[in-house]
Amino acid sequence: MRFENVRIEALAHVIPPEVVTSEELEQRLAPLYARLRLRSGRLELMTGIRERRFFPPGTKPSAIAAAAGARALAAADLERARVGCLVHASVCRDFLEPATASVVHRALELSPACQVFDLSNACLGVANAMALVGAMLERGEIEAGLVVAGEDGRALVDQTIAAALADEALDRERFKRAFASLTIGGGGAAVLLARADGRPGRRLAGGVVRADSAHLDLCQGEADGLAGPLMSTDSEALLQAGNALAARTYAAFLEELGWRHAEVERCITHQVGSAHRRLLLQTLAFEPERDFPTVETLGNIGSVSLPLSLSLAVEAGQDRSGQRVALLGIGSGLNCMMLGVDW
Repeated sequence: MRFENVRIEALAHVIPPEVVTSEELEQRLAPLYARLRLRSGRLELMTGIRERRFFPPGTKPSAIAAAAGARALAAADLERARVGCLVHASVCRDFLEPATASVVHRALELSPACQVFDLSNACLGVANAMALVGAMLERGEIEAGLVVAGEDGRALVDQTIAAALADEALDRERFKRAFASLTIGGGGAAVLLARADGRPGRRLAGGVVRADSAHLDLCQGEADGLAGPLMSTDSEALLQAGNALAARTYAAFLEELGWRHAEVERCITHQVGSAHRRLLLQTLAFEPERDFPTVETLGNIGSVSLPLSLSLAVEAGQDRSGQRVALLGIGSGLNCMMLGVDW
């Protein structure tokens, strides 16, 4: 996909107030650790995640997404009536139906002419939504579009710990498949896109998408509708398969946009752990200084990870006029989307 008239008008993020360390989670798992003879500190050592953050119990995904969306709208010189599409792109949703985007639409008091829907694709949802809204803007169907996401991993982490402690037959191998669930955190993000119409900077240039559904069984989440979701992940196989898919996608990304690798001054990655980030940067030949790490203190935030990291990088002054930025998104399935921004 190639865009000529799409601009990132504003970015915003919401960081939860409650900090939960990996050490605290392991203290809750102490009986299991003792039975399986696991050393404390294993979670941070293997993932690089020192802590993650959660919202207060009972916080709805729509409330998180709406807070981020309100901040993005406040940061932009754009009337809300011009927003022609609202997409809620989280894994977490308020309910099965109606669309959680409907709750966000009401909270933000957007126009009745605004299209409203959910888009869910694991950790890749926001990137997918940006591409979809970008295509609508490029075709002139809307003047502006807002992508929001609100994730909170508290239910997944709590249910994973409860299930692990209750299963007296749980062995190291089966616990290993639940281990990735303990890396999940919470956060909110919003991306406001608009037609550039000659205005310079922050242009969404386009990107590519690649799928490798042969590996869809490497990470699967279930929801029982009562206690919360459970997820099973083959972390090592997912690391290798995801990295291989990212390498193929990045080659196609450079070709599609006509960019050279040396021209990409900064990358923003979807971050699941230190090993994943390290291998991805090595494979794509990015020096660590060109990335903006957040996983150590925020954990894996699902669909929010990529846009929140970008928003934090901009807030920290890491953006520069004329800079070319690669947004490297990947999600279970496996699916990979990479978007380019001419900042």
